[in-house]
Formats: sequence, C-alpha cells, structure tokens
Amino acid sequence: MAEFGFNEHHQNEVINYMRFARSKRALRVKTIDSCFQDLKDSRLVEETFTVDEVAEMLEGLQVVVRGEVETELINTAHTNVLLLRQLFSQAEKFYLKLQTDISELENRELLEQVAEFEKTEFQTTGKKANQESNKPKLAPLNEGGVSELLNKEIGRLQEENDKLKARLRTLESQATSALDEKSKAEKALKDLQKIQGDQQSQLPLQSRDTDSLESTVTALKADLQKSLSANAASQKDLQENLVTAKHDLLRVQEQLSLAEKELEKKFQQTAAYRNMKEILTKKNEQIKDIRKRLQKYEPDE
Repeated sequence: MAEFGFNEHHQNEVINYMRFARSKRALRVKTIDSCFQDLKDSRLVEETFTVDEVAEMLEGLQVVVRGEVETELINTAHTNVLLLRQLFSQAEKFYLKLQTDISELENRELLEQVAEFEKTEFQTTGKKANQESNKPKLAPLNEGGVSELLNKEIGRLQEENDKLKARLRTLESQATSALDEKSKAEKALKDLQKIQGDQQSQLPLQSRDTDSLESTVTALKADLQKSLSANAASQKDLQENLVTAKHDLLRVQEQLSLAEKELEKKFQQTAAYRNMKEILTKKNEQIKDIRKRLQKYEPDE
C-alpha cells in the first residue's frame, strides 16, 4: 500500500482487518447462497407453477435475503465503531483529538485503489500462513521524537499548572486571614475610642489620671496603627503575589493549550491520519454501493 503512504506495521494492520472483513463477507455470501439452494430443494419440485406461487416464493426469498444483508450491514457498522474505539482510545492517551471526513468515505477513486490492493495482496499472499495470532496492538506514531517531546512538555506544563493552582489557593487563604485581622484591629480601635469618650463624659477624673489615661490611649492607638500598617503591607504583598500567581497560571495554561494544539496539528499531518480517513471513506462507499444494489430489488424503500 505504498500509494497510501503506510509504513510496514500499519500496512500489516490493514491487511489483517481486510482478511477479517473478507472472511465475514464470504460467510455471509455462503448464507445467502444457501437461502437460494433451500428454496430450490424445498419448493422447486414441480414442473409448472402459477403466478401466485412464484410471487409467494420470491417474496419469501426476499424476506430471508433482506434479513441476511441487513444483519451484515449492521454488523459491519458496529465493527467499524469498535475499530475507531481502539484508535481513539490510543490517541486520547497522548492528548490527541482525531477527526474524520465522512465525505471521503465515498471517494470512488480511493475505493478502487483499495479494491485493487486487496485483489493484489490476497492473490500474492494466498498461500501464506495466517499470522493473526501474533497480531500486536496498535501503537502511536513517533515521528522523529517530536510527538514524544510534545507529550513530555504537556506533562511538565500540567504539573506546573497544578503547583500554581495550589499556590494560588494558599495565597487566597492568607489574604483572607489578613483581611480578618485588619477587621478585628479596626473594631478594637473603635471600641477603645468609645470607652475613652464615655470616660471623659461621665467621670470627673483628676488631671493626673486624665493625662495617664490619654497616654495609655495614645500608646494603644500607636500600637493599633502600627498593626494596621503591618497588616496593610502584608495584605499588599499577598495581593501582589496573588496577581503574580494568577498571571503564571494563565501563562502555563496558554502554553499547555499551544502544546496540545501543536501535537494535534503534528498528528493530523501524518500519513496515518490521512490514510485512516481514506479507509473510512472507502468503507462508506461500499455501504452506499450495497444500498444502491438493494434499491434495484426494493425500489419503494
């Protein structure tokens, strides 16, 4: 399958899948042949038949053949879903987002290339032993180490992102505590000022006691102001650290997003991605052809 750009490993995977599809197709064809043979053996035992008898036999045969074809189409669709599930599961482990182009599944030129490859491959390998028992699981591509480096960078950025989030939560907690302490200090200052006012209006204190009380109040005010200033400075530092941490978090998240987009872009440029789209295109074309053939026998549906 050199014209499709597959490497040897992926070519073997495609051959294994085509071998599986051929075996299922051959089994279904044999089943349909047996339906016709059963009709011949069980009903075509007389030399002449009426129009109604022929119509009845054909209707019965139509029901049986239709059921067999419909079963095969449903099974083929479900099998393709399981195949896509394997590919998507492997891609998600490396943070890839695969995309498919359904319109390419009906590309007649590509379908003819697949048909020609199948014909050539199974003519030349018809005498080889079946090696499906040794079939390995699909492995992600690693073109020149670029994918591996991108995956490592994504892991590093995610780890740094988690650390920054933890630091941000810590700074937010510290800022909340500082605000609580500031509120308590302001409340204590107001309470002290209220006590001072009440004492001055209700108690005829002597001048010496008044001076002593004022000195005490002044000292307390100075301590509270100092505490408030220290808390304000601490709060400012915490806010600056919080802003810095948020900026770092945004920067790391942006780098992580860019790395993921770069890895996805790199994978979409690979031959494996293009070839998988081509395979899906051909499979849909086959299904479309089968439907067209069925419409010849069932024009009303």
